[in-house]
Amino acid sequence: MHDIRRLPAVDRVLQQLPGLIDAHGRQLVTACVRAELAAAREGFQHGLPLPDESTLVAAVHRRAAALAQAKLRAVFNLTGTVLHTNLGRAQLAEAAIEAMVAAARAPCALEYDLASGGRGDRDDLVSSLLAELVAGGDANIAATIVNNNAAAVLLTLNALAQGKEAVVSRGELVEIGGAFRVPDVMRRAQVRLVEIGTTNRTHDKDYQDAIGPKTALLMKVHTSNYAVVGFTKVVEEKAMADIAHAAGLPFVVDLGSGTLTNFAALGLPPEPTPQQALAAGADIVTFSGDKLLGGPQAGLIVGRKDLIAKIKKNPLKRALRVGKTTLAALEATLRLYRDPDRLCQRLPTLRLLTRPVADIAALAERMAPAVQEAVGSLASVSVQPCSSQIGSGALPIERLPSAALVLRPAGKKPGKALLALEAAFRALPTPVIGYVRDDAYHLDLRCLEAQDEARFVAQLDALKVANA
Repeated sequence: MHDIRRLPAVDRVLQQLPGLIDAHGRQLVTACVRAELAAAREGFQHGLPLPDESTLVAAVHRRAAALAQAKLRAVFNLTGTVLHTNLGRAQLAEAAIEAMVAAARAPCALEYDLASGGRGDRDDLVSSLLAELVAGGDANIAATIVNNNAAAVLLTLNALAQGKEAVVSRGELVEIGGAFRVPDVMRRAQVRLVEIGTTNRTHDKDYQDAIGPKTALLMKVHTSNYAVVGFTKVVEEKAMADIAHAAGLPFVVDLGSGTLTNFAALGLPPEPTPQQALAAGADIVTFSGDKLLGGPQAGLIVGRKDLIAKIKKNPLKRALRVGKTTLAALEATLRLYRDPDRLCQRLPTLRLLTRPVADIAALAERMAPAVQEAVGSLASVSVQPCSSQIGSGALPIERLPSAALVLRPAGKKPGKALLALEAAFRALPTPVIGYVRDDAYHLDLRCLEAQDEARFVAQLDALKVANA
């Protein structure tokens, strides 16, 4: 007991931590002191020596720093997936970030009409801009915004087909991340799914034969996260629109990802656009804001003004609406599309997707010696060509040429060394996320831009310590 009593009282330790209290608050620091004292007592009961006061104070600092660290942290995405769902998908443009900060910092005209002084509609902040971009400002085209594309599909179906039937090809009943499936969304929207065709082949006649008195709409779902190849047949959007309109029904297209620019013109694999869907006769098109569009998480619904008005009147719309910072970022992102000549420079998603492989390889060659020095004898480091992917369900079989730093541990069974490498890179001040393949740890540098090179290399000192 004599030794235990040598531990200082809580107040005595707190007297040595005025700076820490200023930084984190007395309540948190007091909790950390008590936790460290409790740990010291438990350790003593198991034969460990008691810490001196300086050691105890240092432990309190470490505990407080760990508790104060944000859970949502920036990372280096070196996975080779540009739009990585688990890493936040699209990086926002600087213009979007500035707009979000401005909206967050002060009151703003979210639902206030500055011209009339009356109540406004938050969708008006972006609806005319969206109509301009997807339909040249067609007065018959409107838009509304919800929190993601799954919500856009749910709201559209519930507003236009509740208690009725929606006809969808069996080959388009997709499952997206987190095991969310189109049939499940339809059930939640209180819509009966009518499956037609087979997994690989659907014909015009399948749609025509499925239309009955309870049919509310025809729907096409873009199979953005997989591809069916071989003996296949799909009904094109123009033909589906003609079939729907002949029966007096709306035609809905769920693009999933969705881009507002011509990917083929940028040297990228082609991806369907809302513009193309509307031109083909779609009455409603839904797509995401935070994927290929390069903006914040949102679900965009564009189409016939009368149908959009009906969708907006649905009670679910309020539950699924977005806030001022999302709308600010989305408006700023959409404005960038007005200047296509500079879009790739200003929009991070397109900048990363169109990055020349020669630039990525040159970056890898510059960085390889620093990484090799940091990992020492734990692994050999080489520069190798690799393939990146777009991610978030877009163009699942297409690949982009890239370059990677490949860290290959010595020995025939590198499993433990690979785990150590992964853990060490994840433990850096800005965690580094790569991937393991073929008994090596890969760092695809497509998403590490030149302005981040120095910051990445500087933190490798911490990696040296971890592997000393």
